[in-house]
Amino acid sequence: MITDWDDAYANGAHIADADAILARWKEEAPRAYRTLAPERIETGPRPRQFMDLFRPETAQQGLTLFVHGGYWMAFEGRDFAHVVTGPLSHGQAVGAITYTLAPEARISEITAEIAQAVEAAAALVEGPIRLVGHSAGGHLVTRMVCEGVLPAPVLDRVAHVISISGVHDLRPLLRTRMNETLRLTPEEAVRESPALLTPASGVRVSCVVGAEERPEFRRQSALLANIWTGLGARMQAIELPGENHFSILEGLEDPNAELCRLVIG
Repeated sequence: MITDWDDAYANGAHIADADAILARWKEEAPRAYRTLAPERIETGPRPRQFMDLFRPETAQQGLTLFVHGGYWMAFEGRDFAHVVTGPLSHGQAVGAITYTLAPEARISEITAEIAQAVEAAAALVEGPIRLVGHSAGGHLVTRMVCEGVLPAPVLDRVAHVISISGVHDLRPLLRTRMNETLRLTPEEAVRESPALLTPASGVRVSCVVGAEERPEFRRQSALLANIWTGLGARMQAIELPGENHFSILEGLEDPNAELCRLVIG
């Protein structure tokens, strides 16, 4: 039974090499960003509404959009530029989306910003769309395929949604100190929880989580896979052995890794 909800969502404190992983991100992401030289695409009027669009050197096979985590409060898309390399090598154009953070934006506003970014990217790149999100980003990409979020012509192109260590029921966050920044109300937590909403019919969603993650993230991943199975979505739940909340992203860097092959497949 979980009694300390702050601890339930505290990832770094429970990962032995967390500092080393985060330090590597800080080195690898800027290096990848400089080397790959993405195009900046404005996706809305706010300063943080933009996307870094990476184009493949090979023939373009479609569009993969990556939405970062950070509890809706931290990071931007380019902080994860290194994770685009796997999909890029498979011929994907990859958009790393940046959005307005809490407390400047409520989660409902962030959802709207991501929808704007997906529409903007879809207008620029042809072919099937894959939505990939990590942690809070996992919430945001699954939110995109709830009924009534994306326009039908864009939704029809979404071939696969991959929620990596996603948070799909926001109500437990009401019990955390981070909600002083998120400013979630009980009503908004319900409205913005994919697990409490209806998915678009036939959408394909993979809920992926590391077997070494906090129990709450494993529960959240299994929760959506379970509930949406009975609501018309094509669901699968996958636990990756040996991976934690941070190391799991390395599977996007390697084109032959299980996670990258899942995204492309």
